[in-house]
Amino acid sequence: MLDLTTLSIFLGAVLLLLLSPGPNMAFVISHGLAYGWRGGVASGLGIGLADTCLTLLTASGVTALVASWPPAFDLIRYAGVAYLLWLAAKALRSGSALNLARAPRVSLSRVFVQALCNSLLNPKALLFFMVFLPQFVRPEHGSIAVQLVLLGLLLTLVSGIFHTSLGVFGAALSRSLARSTAGYGRLQSWLLAAVLLALALRLALLNRPL
Repeated sequence: MLDLTTLSIFLGAVLLLLLSPGPNMAFVISHGLAYGWRGGVASGLGIGLADTCLTLLTASGVTALVASWPPAFDLIRYAGVAYLLWLAAKALRSGSALNLARAPRVSLSRVFVQALCNSLLNPKALLFFMVFLPQFVRPEHGSIAVQLVLLGLLLTLVSGIFHTSLGVFGAALSRSLARSTAGYGRLQSWLLAAVLLALALRLALLNRPL
């Protein structure tokens, strides 16, 4: 249902968006730094599932319904801020306990859920899917809902590969820093907390698009 020209333009736009620094990029790299490559990959997969959920919500019209209710934006935003602050507090409490040597023993399901919730509790992500995907839909090519799902799943695939690769990069950077930095365990926890606090502040200051 999707012609080659539309797919090419869509993939180019997705790659440009992914290469622009954003909250998902910061989240994945920071968790790769803190928990090793497994944490980075788990973060990337969590974001991928969130993208899949947002795709289905967009295709079903739920995102448009939620976005049409003005308080929804702030409710989702403040829930996201509270969640990120809670994660930052946990990272600070862990102190020097965060150590790359312990990365395999970290609950990867917890990291996965954190990444999933971080994406779903960002109202800008919901609005992004609602605004971005429909631009590449061609009504003359068939079902709009099916086209939205196909585009969303393609975006999810590209995004998943990109973010898991970033997670592995974060882990490699972590190993390099661990060899050259004394007391790196404590530094890991502070770096992770700083990223989470920055994401919370960014979300708190986010204005509802008109």
